[in-house]
Amino acid sequence: MTRTDRSNSRLTALDSALAGGGWLSLQRLTVYSAMLVGGYLTAFVVLIATRNGVLDTAGRPIATDFSMIWTAGRAVLAGHPEAPFSIARHGAMMRDFFGPDVGLTPWHYPPYFLPVAALLATLPYFWALAIWLGPTFGLYLVSVLAALGKRLAPRWQVALVAAASPAVFVNAGHGQNGFLTAFLFATGTLQLQRRPWLAGSLFALLSYKPQFMLVLPVALLAGRHWKAIAAGCMTWLAMTLALYAWLGASPWLAFFDSLPETRRLTLELGATGWEKIQTVFAAVRLIGGPIQLAYAVQVLTTAVVLIVLARLWTSAADPRLKGAALMIAALVSTPYSVDYDMVLLTPAIALAVSYALEKGFVPYEISLLALVWLTPLLARTVAGALSLPMGPAVEILFFAWIVRRSREQGAGIPVGPVPA
Repeated sequence: MTRTDRSNSRLTALDSALAGGGWLSLQRLTVYSAMLVGGYLTAFVVLIATRNGVLDTAGRPIATDFSMIWTAGRAVLAGHPEAPFSIARHGAMMRDFFGPDVGLTPWHYPPYFLPVAALLATLPYFWALAIWLGPTFGLYLVSVLAALGKRLAPRWQVALVAAASPAVFVNAGHGQNGFLTAFLFATGTLQLQRRPWLAGSLFALLSYKPQFMLVLPVALLAGRHWKAIAAGCMTWLAMTLALYAWLGASPWLAFFDSLPETRRLTLELGATGWEKIQTVFAAVRLIGGPIQLAYAVQVLTTAVVLIVLARLWTSAADPRLKGAALMIAALVSTPYSVDYDMVLLTPAIALAVSYALEKGFVPYEISLLALVWLTPLLARTVAGALSLPMGPAVEILFFAWIVRRSREQGAGIPVGPVPA
């Protein structure tokens, strides 16, 4: 056998393994997940052991982004709910709390998130961080277990794999709200048929992430989920009125005044870092494209995704595929989504696996789902080192795959057996 023949044979074997998915047995997945969770816990212990007060060895607040949430809450408690929307005032408060050399983490959330921040700020920093990450992580696990439905493994193994998701590590390291976002999206989707009023209310609570809410009216209108729409509108109105009654108009005025500067910093200047932002807009900027081209490509991508999503939610496709598509579309349709937001991909994977366990896995599906699961760990590094936008590319591939699966279902194309 020649060297070329051996190379072709290896490529054929690799293609066969990727297509069949047999390389990722349940036993291997459990072992890999346990190793990752062990690594996460080790990193956490090292971080705590080497800290200087609430700062890490680099002089940054532990769970960097949570420092922004806690500081905003302190401003509300001090009677200045408009202060977080001023970069100067917010930065001054962060320096007062964390030291003169601490970096600035701007507050870009609408006022809806201020009550959560204020509640957390009633506690010391580490207690607040624990109260924030612990319960929201639990809600995330509940949503993944519910999304999987028929289970391939005992609940503890499913929970282990969900806990090992690299997006969990990224979100926890930032002290961010990805766990809560994933819970609200996934649980709202799962409750649409049985409890539409609850689903609509959960979707309304996502108002703190307005960049992800563009997909919701499109999907709900296309699917004619009138009760959920009504519940969402009423919940949103009640939230807005309650917040206005509590804090007045000052945070709203400050929020709207801050929007041009927020757009300039986060999108046009890329202050967050193009390697961290996992969107089509950031991908164009990452490879050196001008702002005008980035806006154009993002608008085109968003329009296509929303049209496809509307058609999918109008169809008789399986609700699990619709739900997975909704969560992926939320990430793809916005110009601003950071790698910790990719926690949304985990319940989307769970819905796709639930569907495949019932209908059968098609070739390459297991390998694709493994790639999606792993992407949050690699996306920032690959983008920073190689200027390759891995994150948005994988998200778009996953979205296209889900749409394709929904069409195969309608066409009656046979699928493969469930792997052992």
